[in-house]
Amino acid sequence: MLTESDTRAKLIDPAIHRRGWTEDLIRREETAGAIEIGDSGPRRRSRGRIDYVLRVKATLDSQPVAVALIEAKAEHLPPTHGLEQAKLYAACKRLNVPFVYSSNGHLYVEFDRFTGQTSAPAPLTEFPVPADMRARYEKHMGFTLDLPAARPLLVRYAGGEATRRYYQDAAIRAVLEKIARGKKRALLALATGSGKTFIAVNLLKRIADAGQLRRALFVCDRDELRAQGLSAFQNVFGADAAAVTGDNPQKNARILVATYQTLDVDTDDADANFLLTHYPENYFSHIVIDECHRSAWGKWSQVLTRNPLAIQVGLTATPRRLDIKEDTKEFRNDAQVTADNIRWFGEPVYEYDMAQGIEDGYLAACEIRRFDLFHDNKDLNERESGVSRQDLAGKKLKDAATGEGLSKDEARDYYDAPSLEDHLLMPERVAAMCRSLFDQLLAVGEPEQKTIIFCRRDRHADDVASALNNLYADWCARKNRPRAEPYAFKCTAASGGNEYLADLRGASRRYFIATTVDLLTTGVDVPCVRNIVFFKYVRSPIAFYQMVGRGTRLYAPDGKLMFRVFDYTDATRLFGKEFVVKHQPPRERKYKPSAEGAAERVLSVEGFQVRVTAAGRYIVTDEDGKAMPVTVEEYKERLAARLVAEAPTLEKFRSVWVVPPQRRDLISHLPDAGRSAPMVRSLEGMLDYDLYDVLAELGYGMAPKTRGERADSFTYKQEGWLKGMPAETAAVIRAVAGQFARSGTEGLENPAVFQTPEVIHAGGLAALKAMGKPSEVLMETKERMFEA
Repeated sequence: MLTESDTRAKLIDPAIHRRGWTEDLIRREETAGAIEIGDSGPRRRSRGRIDYVLRVKATLDSQPVAVALIEAKAEHLPPTHGLEQAKLYAACKRLNVPFVYSSNGHLYVEFDRFTGQTSAPAPLTEFPVPADMRARYEKHMGFTLDLPAARPLLVRYAGGEATRRYYQDAAIRAVLEKIARGKKRALLALATGSGKTFIAVNLLKRIADAGQLRRALFVCDRDELRAQGLSAFQNVFGADAAAVTGDNPQKNARILVATYQTLDVDTDDADANFLLTHYPENYFSHIVIDECHRSAWGKWSQVLTRNPLAIQVGLTATPRRLDIKEDTKEFRNDAQVTADNIRWFGEPVYEYDMAQGIEDGYLAACEIRRFDLFHDNKDLNERESGVSRQDLAGKKLKDAATGEGLSKDEARDYYDAPSLEDHLLMPERVAAMCRSLFDQLLAVGEPEQKTIIFCRRDRHADDVASALNNLYADWCARKNRPRAEPYAFKCTAASGGNEYLADLRGASRRYFIATTVDLLTTGVDVPCVRNIVFFKYVRSPIAFYQMVGRGTRLYAPDGKLMFRVFDYTDATRLFGKEFVVKHQPPRERKYKPSAEGAAERVLSVEGFQVRVTAAGRYIVTDEDGKAMPVTVEEYKERLAARLVAEAPTLEKFRSVWVVPPQRRDLISHLPDAGRSAPMVRSLEGMLDYDLYDVLAELGYGMAPKTRGERADSFTYKQEGWLKGMPAETAAVIRAVAGQFARSGTEGLENPAVFQTPEVIHAGGLAALKAMGKPSEVLMETKERMFEA
């Protein structure tokens, strides 16, 4: 019985080669490998998913154009196995190809994205030849590859294809295909950290090498992104790329890198003076707008409207639609931003979201920990109850600016949750939240973790930094450890926070916790951040995705492969929401604002008892193509259901587990490309257990054993078997079983097991030969290990 990989190598590859699909027309797109949370923390799987993509060429020397994906099925399965319509369509979108083929080595079926039809099974000897597939691609696309408009599609990557990722190529092709159809505008939606600048650089480079770029403008938000963008463009374009500054419009450059601020188009009040003065209409042949979700149409749209003949590409890191049942100013603004982008650019030609990035291993895995806040003895949490004037009775109330004592009658009738730490300061609330967060940092490691805390106002950011510094100083004193100072610091626009960004990013022994308001929401690349904390209430989904995006980047220097979100304000409810607002009438407030003037005064109140309670742990996973948090329990249920579907009984599971290729194939079919099992092991505190026991308990109710317990039980339960062999051989097998206690299944299968001191001392490889082939003896040992 041939596995999927065997089917591909022994049956499919030879068959399609005979149909003209030579090696240069087949691209193996391998992802980075999903991130697993294991015994020693997060680690990357040794191999990622491999997609086999079929490509066609217009000429011998041209860049091949991807047109199809081919999937292998085990030989004994029908070619349609597991190919739901939604899965087929998603594969087409993910790789930006019109056709998906599935074959068991004998028969194949085809899914056509253009028609939405799946064909009946046909012999692999009749698989389409490259010329026929190219003709079908061109017919449905509406252009031929030999047209001048399609020339950029045929230009090879300047630095080869080794460094680009599959989705970056898919995004670039999607834009070039739209241009080839005669359209001038395109929108790309890719998660923060997925390399949008790489896409912009290589998109313009291929257009330039096709002889179709006269002068391009790349517009980004803030000086730091301009510096990052300039470096990327100069690596490819050299001196032809230059940064626009207030005193230099760089009119001799071919690629201009500018900020909204430099062009005087960053706000509705800006006069666009720099843009109008230096760049006449249609000055640019190509424009790329980064962060095009930054604000509603406003002044910056003049960059586009003054260049109507230019090819215009918008880049955004937020989903394109919003489905929120809240009628607030923030949601209406987000809806307007999105509507403006869709109206101008059209629907995104390609999307790559956070869930896909996590599954592929290009973005850090994400765990969410949610918390509820309760005031005094209320049964309702803070979000539901807010603070009423009656709640202030018996409390110490004062003017936050002057310290003047006040009566509760001078307060508002009601403070909703988002107004806390804005119009009503609550020191006990800050203290309780900071204590909770500090305890959480200790629970998942040391307190010295790079962390961004989003606060309500500058004063709130000050208070939070101060409280955390005090907690840290107390902890260091108890541990007799020197303090790393500064530990927590305010990083806001009002405090000149830009000065501290380099320290947050680069200092390894100080500047650990940044308290901010808006400065760190966008335009700041800090890959080392391990924790995102919400102490402020967030109503804008666009802002939320930007905030979470500060944690999604991987960071090789310290091995960062995952990050955590500590959510005290229910901000993560915005995960997976589509950007389409459904209007609902505003809810009638339980309490109405008091007399004019009272709402403008910022008050401080002392005397509240604030409780912080855990409200659940969640995993961000792919839910119908969107990044969504699901509870750990629900995640376990999904994992168990998928496991039992793949291996219906414990006996079947055990027989698959001991055969490495079959085990890898089984794990790859579990949720999140195999990341689910190690993630559950970590979250459930089962790091001393082999994945076999974690899965056997979830799927089949087997009482789990730690690796040490399983190795010990093997020794006494297999005593009869061991006594029937030479003493030296039995000693080696016992020593090998001891390696299972240390490293689990992979320890038994590692060839280096025979180089360990314990195994060598017992007699080593030579002693096993007394029982036959060592590989067969090891296999039997492994089978008996999981019987124990």
